[in-house]
Amino acid sequence: MVKKDKKQGKGSEGQGTRKKGRGSRDEGLQLPVAIQGYEGSFHQVAARSFFGKKVEILPCATFMDVIKHSSNPEVTSAGVMAIENSLAGSILPNYNLLQKSNLHVIGEVYLQIDQHLMVNPAVELKDIKEVHSHPMALQQCLTYLKEHPWKLIETEDTALSAKHVQQRKSKHVAAIAGKLAAELFGLKIIAPNIHDVKNNYTRFLILSRTASIPEGANKASINFHTDHAKGRLSEVLTLIAKEDINLSKLQSFPLAGSQFKYGFHADLEFDHLDQWKAVMKKLEKNTAFLKTLGIYKKGKFNK
Repeated sequence: MVKKDKKQGKGSEGQGTRKKGRGSRDEGLQLPVAIQGYEGSFHQVAARSFFGKKVEILPCATFMDVIKHSSNPEVTSAGVMAIENSLAGSILPNYNLLQKSNLHVIGEVYLQIDQHLMVNPAVELKDIKEVHSHPMALQQCLTYLKEHPWKLIETEDTALSAKHVQQRKSKHVAAIAGKLAAELFGLKIIAPNIHDVKNNYTRFLILSRTASIPEGANKASINFHTDHAKGRLSEVLTLIAKEDINLSKLQSFPLAGSQFKYGFHADLEFDHLDQWKAVMKKLEKNTAFLKTLGIYKKGKFNK
């Protein structure tokens, strides 16, 4: 039976202003990067992958807080936000948050999500009575967990679960989280890679207040609406295909206040910017609304 952890945090950790810190990767970051989750979370791993291991983070309780703090030049340099997962699919509320913000996508990170069972250093498997983690992480590890008579406790964050195990110093409580959480909190990974599906990736977007086009840019994210005439969406997709551009993502959204009319988020992959410029000129003439959310380099799959 899965129960809620009454001792879990209430989402206040990490909110507010941080002092200026040094950046990394010679990016000149003078303020931390906003992430959803807590120290040791997969969002922090994604931030390190893009900005370097020395990047400072501003933990945020919610994705809405990530957008809020990433938009504030006095608080952060940038933001990192998960947008889709290879098992669970799109995180629809985050697409809406992105579209309503004034932030720009300047990069992406594909991160393999490996879940590990971790305990305090002297604990053995036979000592464990409870396993704490985020509900999604527990679901991803059910095959392994069903082999043991442990009580499963849902918490708000994988890394926060690891932190609580370290703080409580209990020999009867374990957590499921990523490798970084074990390293930061001095926990022992007693059972590595216990997730059911071994190729589980989450895609993270790197957000900035300033739009930029990096050298070698080959991907873009856009939002568009059509006039909803018959066959209009098909025409738009044909225009994209004729420019030899790969439509790697198409996500529909109901337009607020309409009678089931839809807008679309699209990710487009191209070989050179001339392709991008050509298709955008055509789309401007064949859409009722068109907004570029960002032009960036396609992310690599990180393990």
